[in-house]
Amino acid sequence: MDHLHVPDDGDNAFGRHLDATDRRNFLRWSGSAAAAALLVACDRSPTESSEALGLSQAGSTAAASGGVRIDLKDDFGILNFAYALEQLEAAFYTQVIRGFYGGATQEEQRILRDIKQHEVVHREFFQAALGGAGIPRLAVNFSAVDFGSRNSVLGTAVAFEDLGVGAYNGAAQFLRDGGYLLVAGKIVSVEARHASAIRDVLGRSFAPKAFDPAFTFEQVLRRAAPFIATNITLVNSPTAGRAGDQALAEEMVS
Repeated sequence: MDHLHVPDDGDNAFGRHLDATDRRNFLRWSGSAAAAALLVACDRSPTESSEALGLSQAGSTAAASGGVRIDLKDDFGILNFAYALEQLEAAFYTQVIRGFYGGATQEEQRILRDIKQHEVVHREFFQAALGGAGIPRLAVNFSAVDFGSRNSVLGTAVAFEDLGVGAYNGAAQFLRDGGYLLVAGKIVSVEARHASAIRDVLGRSFAPKAFDPAFTFEQVLRRAAPFIATNITLVNSPTAGRAGDQALAEEMVS
């Protein structure tokens, strides 16, 4: 497998500019056998063990206590931002299915297992495709979630999925490479399906608005940060100082 090259410039920020060969490597990953292997894992029965996903059991080292800086000046910084969100979602659903809340129906368990499989595949895709250019594995903090409560688990799940949709929608305009935009589109459509499935379980509208919101990087991090123990600092954010989509304040609770 080809690995992405990270310039040795003494900088700890992730998302530095990579050369044309690196970009070709990522695109090769996004549509070739390596990525296909992860997508095949996602298509397996949700009752299969997590070990069937292979890479999901590796690379579990948390980021250094000093925190992580994500440089958003180029496409690889934006992809690393997406990778951080996928780490958060995968960790959440992995913990959910370790012991379902009381009264979880078979349908709810099936949905949550399916979503967990998808999020793990998304996480491992970014980890493998970014290679050495990727941020470290982040430490999470789910102390605010009561995993024994249906309302707490499903409420957090729909909040994460809505946040993911808004994050990809907001970041897409800053991706310069059409190939990366294609990958982001393939992921955000699945995130939206997740949100609809959980909303249906909760008895909410499966699509409360005709247009989903687009969030700034700052809005996304502000909502995700309470669940991430590793401190994340954004550098060269193209949305710094912007008001962002008002829909975030509405929490899309309908």
